[in-house]
Amino acid sequence: MPADQLTETRFILADHLVRELTSEFGSPLYVVDEAHMRAKISRYRAAFSAVWPDSELTFATKANSTLALIRIAAQEGCLIDVASEGEFRAALLAGVPANRCHLHGNNKTEQEIAFAVQQGINQIVVDNFEEIETIYRKSSGKTCPDLVIRLAPGVDPKTNAKISTGQADTKFGFNIADGSGEKALLLALSHNLPVVGFHCHVGSQLLDPTAQINGGEALALFAAEMKQKHGFITQVLNVGGGLGIHYHGESRPISVEEYCRNLVEPIARILRAKDLNPKLVQEPGRSLVGESGVTLYRVGVVKTVPSPAKGQRTYLAVDGGLSDNPRPALYGSLYTVLHTPGQPRELVQESTQEYTVSGKHCETDKLFEDVMLPPDVKSGDYLQVLCTGAYNSSMASNYNRYQRPATILIRQNGSYSLVQRNDTYEEMFARESVPSDL
Repeated sequence: MPADQLTETRFILADHLVRELTSEFGSPLYVVDEAHMRAKISRYRAAFSAVWPDSELTFATKANSTLALIRIAAQEGCLIDVASEGEFRAALLAGVPANRCHLHGNNKTEQEIAFAVQQGINQIVVDNFEEIETIYRKSSGKTCPDLVIRLAPGVDPKTNAKISTGQADTKFGFNIADGSGEKALLLALSHNLPVVGFHCHVGSQLLDPTAQINGGEALALFAAEMKQKHGFITQVLNVGGGLGIHYHGESRPISVEEYCRNLVEPIARILRAKDLNPKLVQEPGRSLVGESGVTLYRVGVVKTVPSPAKGQRTYLAVDGGLSDNPRPALYGSLYTVLHTPGQPRELVQESTQEYTVSGKHCETDKLFEDVMLPPDVKSGDYLQVLCTGAYNSSMASNYNRYQRPATILIRQNGSYSLVQRNDTYEEMFARESVPSDL
């Protein structure tokens, strides 16, 4: 294993802060470390620009669209990638100018497109033929944003099928192999729309960069072909995101420096051979914020039951679950789970036993199976789950009428700020009404 992978890359909250924060703000509780996130972005930008100076890093807000985190990403030099009008409005509320935002989405509504054009968004990533026509209509008489055409390069990555997006059979973008990508370019150019380049995204949580490299090569070859056939000069080539993070065990990604080098070198060879020199763009989300966040839970019931598979199983129930982290149920996602005693203990247990950490929802709701924790975990203790900065807060729900958790930002000076409070029951029910005749 390379030396730079032997060090701990994940933010871990000290036990005294686990107790302090949960005492003040309750649990479940999301916690994100500002300095850690800024360092991640800075390192990624440096690694990318070192191998391709005309590069641009875009933060994919679908990973975490908390306003304070969007502002941090923008302050660190990222453009902001949004996948809906709601995410775009979040970026604007975070103080990001519209001309620093890119709009994604496979089924953008006319309202979303009209709002983006009206606000002066920097770029729209075009996904289908109908969208080209809609953009043409909505931008008539107005300044049209730059357009980047999303391509499906026919690459099937080694990741969960539910987060694979670059294969031929996908809802995203224009297929290269069947000629749809070329037709999309020609249609947009026939309307005199400002097409500046191409985009692909093959999938998420990629520990092996091969699929991303293959997707980037396909994108570069397509750009070269469009120059040869139609004289189109690609100004922007967006190779998407996807670099994984260290969720659990030994499943670690390569370093961001090695990733950027491996990704860019084959793309660069193709582009330089065809005298093309576009801006290269990456749009990571998880790899910029995922390892910077943790989730804190309070332990409730600890229960041992008979198990045909194991002889017996010990369930450790926490005060959250499916509504604050649906990823284990959706993808079978694994996490690293740490224990914090409810009160400081002089004797630290060095031995461990196996637990299944379960949530409190009306589902099986097995959050984390086969977790090794001290044998004396009891009600009132806390669990800290690492790498929850991405796709936890943004996917949280009110299932079973539970309140979505608050988010705390650990500041660079060691203080902390509440940047997203938990739901109130009044807000939860404010949009509902009961007909008077019921």
